[in-house]
Amino acid sequence: MTLAYFPRLYAQPDSLAPARECTVRSGLPNFFQKLKSGRPVTIAYFGGSITEAGNGWREQSLKGLQAAYPKSVITHINAAIGGTGSDLGAFRLRQHVLAHAPDLVLVEFAVNDNGKQPALIHRTLEGIVRQIWRQFPRTDIAFVYTLTGAMAPVLEQGKLPVSATAMEKVAEYYGIPSIHMGLEVVKLAQNGSLVYRGKPEEYPNKLVFSTDNVHPYPATGHRLYAEAFARAMQLLQTQSRPHTHRLAKPLTAGNWERAAMASIREVPRSIEWQEITPTTDTVARQLQNRFAYLVKAGRPGAKLIIRFKGTQLGLYDVMGPGCGQYEVNIDGQPARIYPRFDEYCTYYRSNYFLLPELPDGIHTVELTLSNEPLDKAAILQKRGSTINDPRRYAENAGYASQVLLIGELVD
Repeated sequence: MTLAYFPRLYAQPDSLAPARECTVRSGLPNFFQKLKSGRPVTIAYFGGSITEAGNGWREQSLKGLQAAYPKSVITHINAAIGGTGSDLGAFRLRQHVLAHAPDLVLVEFAVNDNGKQPALIHRTLEGIVRQIWRQFPRTDIAFVYTLTGAMAPVLEQGKLPVSATAMEKVAEYYGIPSIHMGLEVVKLAQNGSLVYRGKPEEYPNKLVFSTDNVHPYPATGHRLYAEAFARAMQLLQTQSRPHTHRLAKPLTAGNWERAAMASIREVPRSIEWQEITPTTDTVARQLQNRFAYLVKAGRPGAKLIIRFKGTQLGLYDVMGPGCGQYEVNIDGQPARIYPRFDEYCTYYRSNYFLLPELPDGIHTVELTLSNEPLDKAAILQKRGSTINDPRRYAENAGYASQVLLIGELVD
């Protein structure tokens, strides 16, 4: 989860978008036509850990829609991955969302995109929109914003933080409705009825939003999110006639409409790389809900060799106690180091990294598992963690599942 919060959010308040619970724009006409006629619909919930959470606003809002439209069979796709933003989202959209042919895509990345440059958010969000409507021009989209306690000061001023402001620019250009589910949370905190962080037993006369300023309790923060979502849907169901979403000229040059994932199966690799499965490997078992196919190399010098035509490349992989680092060589230039171990690596988690943007063309990238050891104890110490079992940290392995690319693989 990206929690960085920068003073620049306060520096130019006039440049920030106004904070509204629901901005209707072109509404969700195709989705509501199907709902009201009793036809089946599929909703993709696409975001980070706040959306992924069990018994959270995702499941609560789904129950509300099912109760309001009992004649329609409503299927939902949990396409949320904790700790990820719209950048990874643009790459995984086709496999995790579009493969299910959704009628509505709810896009929730404002918290995890907080701290990223607005220009990047414009490119990633527009890439998501254009991918959806390129394949399914009758699918409706809504941008859904959540908050952290650190975002409260700017929201109290009636403004959206930088990340949501950047998303509003894309929403306005394409007529996409947006819902900020946290404004009632801010109001309750302002009048003293709610605290952003704590344990419920510590504040018996107040609502406690979350354990950590970010991830809401189901009965309080998530409930308030779901209630805000329900209010917005009441507004959106009466707006606009069904129509086909037509793609205009792009708002942003170089948007990520070409972003895609390709299986590591398609990439040449040295013999050290071997498939691991949930039945034979504990890491694969822990992450089987993330990776259908995963390979591992534990020996320095193991290589992945990727040729592609496009502008950017990355890897969807694993970080954890037994991970090392890559030496990455792009088009024969001097190698750069990309560690796959950080101060959070007391456990294994899915992760990703992107290489710098390149001129559009054919490129060759070699990723070599480095024999340079990491000072894992010093890295963990940044968060006050210590190595209690050195055996868990002894290996310096690499894991890989998907290639992230803006473009396509070439032979």
